[in-house]
Amino acid sequence: MCGRFAQYSSRDEYFESFGLKADEIQYDPEPIGRFNVAPGTKVLLLNERDDEFHLDPVIWGYGPEWWDKQPLINARGETAATGRMFKPLWNHGRAIVPADGWFEWEKDGDKKQPYFIYHKKNQPLFFAAIGKAPYDKDHGHEGFVIVTAASNKGMVDIHDRRPLVLTGDAVREWLSADTTPERAQEIAHDAALPEKDFTWHPVSRKVGNIHNQGSELVEEIDDPIV
Repeated sequence: MCGRFAQYSSRDEYFESFGLKADEIQYDPEPIGRFNVAPGTKVLLLNERDDEFHLDPVIWGYGPEWWDKQPLINARGETAATGRMFKPLWNHGRAIVPADGWFEWEKDGDKKQPYFIYHKKNQPLFFAAIGKAPYDKDHGHEGFVIVTAASNKGMVDIHDRRPLVLTGDAVREWLSADTTPERAQEIAHDAALPEKDFTWHPVSRKVGNIHNQGSELVEEIDDPIV
């Protein structure tokens, strides 16, 4: 999975997709309006804390004190629950990134063409995420990562990995502190949307510059270079 996605719909649209009512969470109802979300920036992250839902701005990236490399932005769903780096986050820091789609780049020699991938029915997406909880505190470089799906469930036409997108019905259970790590593994396996639920189209190469924002970045172009 490449490191860009879009989070531009209103919070109401995201919440209504999995049955979260207005009185269950405090939030700003305005559209989020981010068409080019990049690693290292703060992303609105849905999480459950003290039996209540919260939407907190959290850094996309995770690098604990002993990690001497660039912060990681993704975690493989096959190993995240058991590996040294991510097991504590899987056990106690499960979260959801509400999104509208993500970007991948198709390569042909030195040419790279970005594509926007989204739900065929334009439904909101719920990326499984794990990170350093509680999310109302600043943990520096210990933010969150997006969980990615196994290669055989990837968008193989463009890239061999993709975000693990959960069904709306699975969001509450994924977030719940009562959900065991083992059950969370089952959810990640059984409640992920299949490849056939997605479609994609070529978009402007302007998305490659993180300073570019705006709805034109997700619009289909007629003359892709790849």
